[in-house]
Amino acid sequence: MKFNLRARLTAEFIGSAFLVAAVIGSGIMGERLAGGNVAIALLANTIATGAALVALILTFGPISGAHLNPAVTVADAIEHGITWPDALAYIAVQCAGGAAGAIIAHLMFGLRWYSMSTHPRHGWSLVLSEFVATFGLLSVIWGCSRLRSGAVPFAVASYITAAYWFTASTSFANPAVTIARCLSDTFAGIQPADVPLFIVAQLAGALAATFLFRWLIPNLPTHAAEVLVSH
Repeated sequence: MKFNLRARLTAEFIGSAFLVAAVIGSGIMGERLAGGNVAIALLANTIATGAALVALILTFGPISGAHLNPAVTVADAIEHGITWPDALAYIAVQCAGGAAGAIIAHLMFGLRWYSMSTHPRHGWSLVLSEFVATFGLLSVIWGCSRLRSGAVPFAVASYITAAYWFTASTSFANPAVTIARCLSDTFAGIQPADVPLFIVAQLAGALAATFLFRWLIPNLPTHAAEVLVSH
């Protein structure tokens, strides 16, 4: 079933809002309950994010593809799965939805509606981590969406859950989520000054994976599958 653009944009907005609310909200809850144990707080943050991803992709995938991520949308546009005008609209609502999710998370936990993050996340090791995290995410998406699309929600969520722990940056792998997290001076935050390099690395990783899979599987269909998905 083909949904009109308004429905697809609404799905991307709501899905992105819930994704960021899950990331930031679970970070706040984890930090409050962990008693200063950062590993426990991160574990709580990881499990909540992975679980939310499965649910959100299964819910919104049939409507919009559940990109929830500008890097995924750009990759899909490059592969002609979505037109560039629609892609730009997707990116706008993903970023807006992410900001809304950050605000909602703050309000749910009795915090000020926004607070610019002071959490530093800089250095080339973290930038490299974001390249690797997003390269891996798009590799999972391209490898699954066109060959075994039913596995995509679980494969993506599993990958992001693991990438929280094997990347130094804790795998943001999503420009919209990165922007939203700079609006939150909480466990999941990132200071605004560190956002640009994260986004550059994320887009570079997404493009590298897209072109790799164009070479690895040259007989892929011209258009991507309806459900593409992401973090």
